[in-house]
Amino acid sequence: MTETPAGIGSQELETALRLGAATLFEAAGTAGALPSRITPVSPGLPVSGRAFPVTLPPGDNLWLHHAIYAASPGDVIIATAAGGYEYGYFGEVLAEAALARGIAGLIIDGGVRDTRQTADLGFPVFSERRCIRGTGKNPALAGSLGKPVVIGGTTVHTGDLVVGDADGVVVVPAAEARQAIAAGIQRERKEAELIRLLREGKRSIDLYGMPAVEGAV
Repeated sequence: MTETPAGIGSQELETALRLGAATLFEAAGTAGALPSRITPVSPGLPVSGRAFPVTLPPGDNLWLHHAIYAASPGDVIIATAAGGYEYGYFGEVLAEAALARGIAGLIIDGGVRDTRQTADLGFPVFSERRCIRGTGKNPALAGSLGKPVVIGGTTVHTGDLVVGDADGVVVVPAAEARQAIAAGIQRERKEAELIRLLREGKRSIDLYGMPAVEGAV
């Protein structure tokens, strides 16, 4: 089985993607969810891979250009724009560059543009907003590549497991990734059995042993 640079096998990444962000979030102990304001440009383009964190100066995307070449193929770039939301940091040109490098996707707590073109290219992008305002490329402004970033209370390190889909984005520490995937598989099996019983006419409140409420049947 092919190994990713983080040591998580490609089949495990595929399993993580199939399980989905919500299941992995629960399986990882309800930790690691990025803010719900970060949504997919195209809900039909989910992503999984290892994290490559990036910090951008507000209104400048020079570090994002460099991130595409500093990250490894299969990485998911996770960028924070330090609160400078009203800019389009990523668009068609950078999507083409990222695809050529084998980057798995982009998650950014900031704005993007050229969203139709990016979706047509099949490159997964999750962003805080869409914004047509362009960015600068000033080498005097400070940023970072591969250093931890904090987004909505979740700290992202290089190599962490990232899964994003139509429901949201979850980041699982690399050391806990395999355990979370295994727990997610068990959770999936339990839910499949619950669904089977519901289809047979069982009640969810009985299956979960929920307490009665006044006025309910």
